[in-house]
Amino acid sequence: MLLRGIAAAPGLALAECLIVQPLPDPNTVAQSVASDQTESELALFRYAVEVASAQLQSIADRAAAAGETTRAEIIGAQLLMLTDPLLAEEVQEKISIRCYSAVRAVYETTEEQAAILAELEDPYLRERSADVKDVGQRILGILMGVEQKDLSVLSADTILVGREITPSQMASLDTAKVKGIVAEIGGKTSHTAILANNMEIAAVLGCQGLLAAVQDGMPILIDGTQGTVETEITPENREQLRQEISRRRKVQASLLDLVDKPACTRDGFCVELAANIMDPAGAAKALSLGADGIGLYRTEFLFMDRVSAPGEQEQYEAYSKVLRAMNGKPVIIRTMDIGGDKEIAYLNLPKEENPFLGYRAIRICLADQALFMTQLRAILRAGVHGRALIMYPMIASLEELQQANLILQAAKDSLRAEGIEFDEKLAAGIMVEIPSAAVTADLLIKEAAFFSIGSNDLTQYTLAVDRMNERISKLYNHFQPGVLRLIRSVIETANQAGGDKFAGMCGEMASDPKATLLLLGLGMTEFSVNPAALLKIKKIISSVDMSYAREVAAKAMTLATAEQIEAYLDSALPEAVREYLL
Repeated sequence: MLLRGIAAAPGLALAECLIVQPLPDPNTVAQSVASDQTESELALFRYAVEVASAQLQSIADRAAAAGETTRAEIIGAQLLMLTDPLLAEEVQEKISIRCYSAVRAVYETTEEQAAILAELEDPYLRERSADVKDVGQRILGILMGVEQKDLSVLSADTILVGREITPSQMASLDTAKVKGIVAEIGGKTSHTAILANNMEIAAVLGCQGLLAAVQDGMPILIDGTQGTVETEITPENREQLRQEISRRRKVQASLLDLVDKPACTRDGFCVELAANIMDPAGAAKALSLGADGIGLYRTEFLFMDRVSAPGEQEQYEAYSKVLRAMNGKPVIIRTMDIGGDKEIAYLNLPKEENPFLGYRAIRICLADQALFMTQLRAILRAGVHGRALIMYPMIASLEELQQANLILQAAKDSLRAEGIEFDEKLAAGIMVEIPSAAVTADLLIKEAAFFSIGSNDLTQYTLAVDRMNERISKLYNHFQPGVLRLIRSVIETANQAGGDKFAGMCGEMASDPKATLLLLGLGMTEFSVNPAALLKIKKIISSVDMSYAREVAAKAMTLATAEQIEAYLDSALPEAVREYLL
């Protein structure tokens, strides 16, 4: 049987299922207690919170010690939820006043809070409902005396299967043995998906009917690239599949021969092939794969899953760590890109009908100049440890760019006045992700050091398609001619400006192998991609002449539909590279 879900993290994995069973139904235990028993129930709740806190802290400490910043931060966020006074107050009120058992009080409170989050329009906040449930399940397990399966030490290769694989379960995995993750619920923006990608574990989420189709110990094949799960594995095809996986791994491993080679065409046209990262740990991964730099450092993850904004020193240390690690290679640090699908409670952002068209990114920074100034000062200070560039997101007009640059100058002036060392020459560019920025690129390039095309939002805004909306997501396609014409115009404008000006791309399109020849042929000189795509993109570039890429781009730009363009670009890929792209 072939099941389909959401392709959450790429990879092919064949192993036996380990079904992560949910806790027993809390409704099967005592729901109420006598009034003289409430104190003991309160004490039991406080004890469970203490134990849960110790468990989570241990997981967070192990992750931090291993340099796995993202795992540590996600568990740290759950620790904050666990110690949230609102959670404790509501649980204690239900026990003290309503004479609920501790189990019932915790279950109902966490379910209520999760339900509120799940109803929100914002995808990021919706996914946080899973974190609240995860915290609740951990407390309930302790209250109910249920021994939870230790996933940190496994004896054999395993694919974890469950209705839901929680972030804390992910954070404690034996990464040497867990080859894949499959769950009935979850999405691409969930913490489970984020962790699976960071840990390079294949994952398929949102796979309906999964638990009815599998049993503990059953071998299954998951394809995290296609979002499929094959449950009918016979002894005969199991060996064939193992051989195919082994062959693919060997093919992929051979790409490592390209690590120390430049990203150049056969006739010597070279581009900068950089990586997108979300935390300092990502820099080491990028370097190990031969990245020429960091084309997008998503600093908003420093601001998320916490109760207050990071201070200047904390930001300085995070940026410095990346710059030192990159050892003189360029690092483009994007200023806080909050809003849209990424909200932060402590900023008290207004609820909006259309958050992607609302108060977000540079608009927040220009309004809250103290917040913006703190980040700019931190980046400027960190700049002495390497080669940093600043990138403003969501620039729509020349006025916004000029205002941002004035604040940057004020940040420099303040550091100079205080006698604090910083990079005097540190320059700023912009993300081109709003159509108005693309069509006025000739004006913006006079004030911007570079362009980096944010293809995700540029596509979304150009086509008026919410990529998170399942009913219309099929309309979202970066190969639409309207999108491609804007991209071509931006690249041409930057190239005509001369000097050190350049146009790159940091959106998902840069990681799409079908787009490589097109972007190369249009004259783009900087690709910033997901680390997993680095060597694949380099393989394509190094397999062609620049003249061929230009021919491919010219032909593609004459085609009338996204379907025609995508099919043509796929056919234009050299046969010699196809097996490396699986």
